[in-house]
Amino acid sequence: MNKALAVLIAGLFAAGAYAQTPAAEKAPVTNTAPQARAEAKVASKPAGQVKAGAGGDINKVAEGGAMGTDKAAMAGEKRAETRDARRTNKDGSVKRKSMQGGTPK
Repeated sequence: MNKALAVLIAGLFAAGAYAQTPAAEKAPVTNTAPQARAEAKVASKPAGQVKAGAGGDINKVAEGGAMGTDKAAMAGEKRAETRDARRTNKDGSVKRKSMQGGTPK
């Protein structure tokens, strides 16, 4: 009796889950007044023009690379240039250079 009751309850759950229809998603409303105003605003702008930024047309960094000109950047660059002299083996020979790219110039 218990097995039959368990099968009956499981069957009802399965039938209930199968009988549910998936929720249909609503399509977005595209004919509202705010949407029409936004489309009119976009259409009124001339094509191909870009606003100038707040800083004008001046670059923020040097064109050639990513190295800055502050005190920390200069100290790091000086240390990178003297790295080979500091990296020696016990017999005095220079250690193999690291395969990492290093500081871009």
